[in-house]
Amino acid sequence: MQELLKEKLWTYIVHNNPDLMLNLQQDFSVTQYLEEKVNGIQFLTSQLRAENKPGYVIEALCMEELTKDLLPSKFNYIQSVLEEEFEQDFQRIKESGLLTYEIINLITESETVFETLGFTEVSEQDRMLHYAIAGTIRQYMESK
Repeated sequence: MQELLKEKLWTYIVHNNPDLMLNLQQDFSVTQYLEEKVNGIQFLTSQLRAENKPGYVIEALCMEELTKDLLPSKFNYIQSVLEEEFEQDFQRIKESGLLTYEIINLITESETVFETLGFTEVSEQDRMLHYAIAGTIRQYMESK
């Protein structure tokens, strides 16, 4: 079960938090990170097994626990704002093959906005946050 959870967590990170993925790879700490995360929920896995929960339920509940501190995804949020507000730029960057790279740069550029306005699952719907991130993206695009 632990190996499966590590694989699923890594897949989740690759798709939803590529910025974290790159940081872990640069630090050569992917394995350590995954092991620490999965080891950190062993109590939950053991408890669910003791309750005779089916494997798919254990897996789903464990993944929910493993990913809760990775939500919401700044990567997905910025990608969404970029695609919605800057459609032509989005398509151009996507076609160039640099979309992931540019979104990671935009996460760095937007960090002050995320910290100042707060970035939570609730604030994801905040139009003020959306406009502030769009403004940051606009400045970034103009500087290129």
